[in-house]
Amino acid sequence: MALNKRELFQKRRLRVRNKIKAMANGRARLSVHRSSKNISVQLIDDVNGVTLASASTLEKDLGFVGKNNVEASTAVGKLIAERAKKAGVEECYFDRGGFLFHGKIKALAEAAREGGLKF
Repeated sequence: MALNKRELFQKRRLRVRNKIKAMANGRARLSVHRSSKNISVQLIDDVNGVTLASASTLEKDLGFVGKNNVEASTAVGKLIAERAKKAGVEECYFDRGGFLFHGKIKALAEAAREGGLKF
């Protein structure tokens, strides 16, 4: 039973998310989505089903529209850390989705940690 690339990605994504939800204990989830042109991140409260804060390279004031590189990921990570502090969130779980933890995803996580988020 050969699975295609998209199905394998969905399996990884659901495996990561289910592990996070099992141990969440009411903590927020920092969910990352990476496309070929942009990267976005949301801070989600799964108990209430509400997005607390979000950041993306699609925001024009960041200056990275249409760019998906390590520098853009770092800027988005710093921005989400600032917005999380304003929303009153200091601790969360990092949901990498089905993406591997290296490169752009790792740069975003490290920038968010430097900004004060704990995960």
